[in-house]
Amino acid sequence: MRHLSIFSFILLFAVNPDLHAQDIEQITINYTDTLSMDIFVPRGGDKVKPLLVYVHGGGFSGGTRDSQRNLEFCQYFAERGWVTATISYHLTRKGKGFGCDVPIQEKIQTFNASARNTHQAVKHLIDNQDKYQIDPNKVVLAGSSAGAEAVVQAAYWKETKAGILPDAFKYAGVISMAGAVLDIGWISDSSAIPTQLFHGTCDPLVPYDMASHHYCKPVNEGFMTLYGAKAISDKLEHLNKPFYIVTDCNGGHEWAGKPIGKDYIHLVEDFLTTDVINQTHRQTKIVLQEGKSTCDRNFGFCN
Repeated sequence: MRHLSIFSFILLFAVNPDLHAQDIEQITINYTDTLSMDIFVPRGGDKVKPLLVYVHGGGFSGGTRDSQRNLEFCQYFAERGWVTATISYHLTRKGKGFGCDVPIQEKIQTFNASARNTHQAVKHLIDNQDKYQIDPNKVVLAGSSAGAEAVVQAAYWKETKAGILPDAFKYAGVISMAGAVLDIGWISDSSAIPTQLFHGTCDPLVPYDMASHHYCKPVNEGFMTLYGAKAISDKLEHLNKPFYIVTDCNGGHEWAGKPIGKDYIHLVEDFLTTDVINQTHRQTKIVLQEGKSTCDRNFGFCN
């Protein structure tokens, strides 16, 4: 792989007891064809480290992996002992849109392609696990909006791994920030993993519960049912599997970006530490009353 840029910096404090003066190396590489990733590697100590892979949003038509916020999100967890990466993926809807006039099969193909790119990035990192000191049994996916849809499909749509990762490979966790899954049936007793979900009840693009994508009408070519945070958490609760849902009553699609910012990143850290690393079996429900949107979806717990 071609290295585009490499730099490192020394943190003035250690957040991982195994790493004293913690050295974080940032490496930018092409992981397949035109796609790149920025990897943050904590140097020091001889222990393997968990891996967190972040996928940006942008409606499958825009957005960049290396925005300042995305890099800061990855740096934050690298400082806490994680190998982290923010990845690019093929923007298959660039110049085409992704609304109600887009045929359902094109939407499904878009979800499939982004999930496969996510797996390809993970494969590169696992193939180089010795170089990056990665624990291949502790790989977590996180994504925002379109990126959330990419990582949720990657985590639960088994066929997207074909020819990339072994059938038996299983992620240690997934974090969806305003995302949804195509088929709730993919979540089963055997496939369930610790899942963190952030969503606003009035998200106009990605349904919080079960509804059509962009709330398209049945007469639209793009009418396609998706299962958002509530539907996913309800399924995991029924299966008695761990989940962590953060609901904002009357919140909108801004929850695609809020969790990577300073006000909510501690909730991500709580999930990664407690549910993934410590493997605590819990079902966490947090309801916020911060949303300013207007809709008729209160789900019985929003006033």
